[in-house]
Amino acid sequence: TRLKAEDGGPMDIGGATLAGAAMRAGLIDEYVLATAPVLVGGGTPFFTALDNWVNLNLVETRAFPSGVILTRYETRR
Repeated sequence: TRLKAEDGGPMDIGGATLAGAAMRAGLIDEYVLATAPVLVGGGTPFFTALDNWVNLNLVETRAFPSGVILTRYETRR
C-alpha cells in the first residue's frame, strides 16, 4: 500500500504468492495475462479463492505466432 501511494510510476509484480496478496489487498490496477497453449497438471494457482469478485474491463488482446495470447485488463472500481 505504501509503495502504491508513492509517485514512482507503474510497478510490475509477478509470482502467485505476491500477486495473490496484492489482489486481496485491492492494490492491482491492471492485469496482463499471457496464456500459452500448454496444459500443466500442477503448480501454484495464480488466482486462489478471493473474498470478493474482481471486475475487469478488457483493454487489449494480442495473438502471437507461437499461439500465446496476451490479454490486458483494467480493474473496474
